[in-house]
Order: sequence, then structure tokens, then C-alpha cells
Amino acid sequence: MASTHPLADIRLDALHRYPVKGLSPERIESTPLVAGAYFPGDRLFAVENGPSGFDPAAPTHQPKIKFLMLMRNEALACLDTRYDPECAMLTIRHGGAVAARGDLATPEGRAAIESFLAGYLPDALRGPPRVLAAPEGFRFTDSPRGFVSLLNLASVAAVEDMTGAAVDPLRFRANLHLTGLAPWAELDLVGRTLTTQSGLSLRILKRTERCAATNVDPATGIRDLAIPHTLSRHLGHTDCGIYAEVLDGGTLRVGDTMTVAAIA
Repeated sequence: MASTHPLADIRLDALHRYPVKGLSPERIESTPLVAGAYFPGDRLFAVENGPSGFDPAAPTHQPKIKFLMLMRNEALACLDTRYDPECAMLTIRHGGAVAARGDLATPEGRAAIESFLAGYLPDALRGPPRVLAAPEGFRFTDSPRGFVSLLNLASVAAVEDMTGAAVDPLRFRANLHLTGLAPWAELDLVGRTLTTQSGLSLRILKRTERCAATNVDPATGIRDLAIPHTLSRHLGHTDCGIYAEVLDGGTLRVGDTMTVAAIA
């Protein structure tokens, strides 16, 4: 029978959710996770860049290229956005001032956000931008199995050594930031299970292949690094981070420690 033991002193350093695909992260201190479900409040909305063919009545995973996203639209990083789930209000600030605000539960509110983005990114649009809401049981994740994303901060430090530049972990847009693992050790956890002291458990599904979105500084919107190219040149792949699914639910808190289930 498999047992659990600490292969490393893994600690949850930070939690983030991304309510709107391509827009600002929101740092949180704790969150409930439900078995088989997505990370709460994450990728609830996406902004369609021209007609995508997305059908909310029969939702299927769409390539991220169909939406506004940092890989192509780095100017999005210059926007400071906040989503209030209590009233479905999205507020967009640009240059320190409120540039747009809209209730994403209403056509009028979505139209206000769409109008701002149409004026903000006129040359990037293939058609009218349209705010899409994820139906129940669906999210606008990059990966069809992107339930929860995890990032090893030691691997980010290794990327800094490779590039010779500071690398903000927020470039990788992960839900969980972990410390205590050796650089790249997370890539060997595929198929393994992480468990907290409270019994919450995550099964690691796959590595996260990185795209050009990581080249964009999340604070300035400047495309100043070539992270996928750097990873490929040094490691022979572009993976940094992992995706997991929730096996056993519970509350996850910053500061929690995790153990790795031993191989049976």
C-alpha cells in the first residue's frame, strides 16, 4: 500500500486566481477546493477576439488564440483589473485611474468592458471583443485538464540564473506557488499525489508547457525576455510548472505544508 512521507518540506507560499483570462491576478490567503472541480474563481470569463465558435450550451475547450491573451496582447498587462464575485463587477484601471467598470452578469456591464477593450486594443482585434462567461463545470483554462496550476519557485529562480534577469513568478500565471522543492523537481511529480495535513489532496496530471506569454513583464507589459526559448536551449523542453486535479477537497491556506505520496 502507498504511504505518504515528506520528500521535501513543500510549503504553499502564495495563492492566486485569475477571474478573467489574460487579465490581472488576484492574490488570496485561502480557498476551498472541491474534488473534481476547478480552482475557485479562476478563468470564469474570457474576452473573445472576434467570433470563436464557442457555444455556452455545449462548451468545449478552445485554443487560447481565440481570446485576448498575453501571448499576443501584452498591453493587457498594463491594466489593473479587479473582479468582485459578490456583485459580478469588473473594474479596470489604467494609469492609476478607473478606465471602465461593468457588471459582467448584465449585457450592459459586459458592453462597457467590451467598448473599453475595443478602444484600447484596436489593432489587435479580429472582430468585436465579446465577454464570455464560463458555464457551470467549465473554465477558460489554457489546458483542457487545467484544473489547478502549480509553480515551483525554485524553478523560477533557476530561470533567473538562465536569463541573468529578475523573473516575476506572476509571469507564469499559476494558482499555487510552492517552495521547498529542488529546481525542476515538480516535473517528476506527474502521476504522484500531494496531500496537506488536513487531508486535501491533489493528483499531478501533467507538466505545463510555456508559451510566449511568459516573455511579458506582468508589471510593465514589456516583452523583455524569451523564456520558452531559454528553457528549450538549457533543458531541451519548455516545461515549467504542473497541472493537478483535486482528489480530496478541503481548504487550502497560504503556509500549508504538503507531502508527496510514495510510489506503491
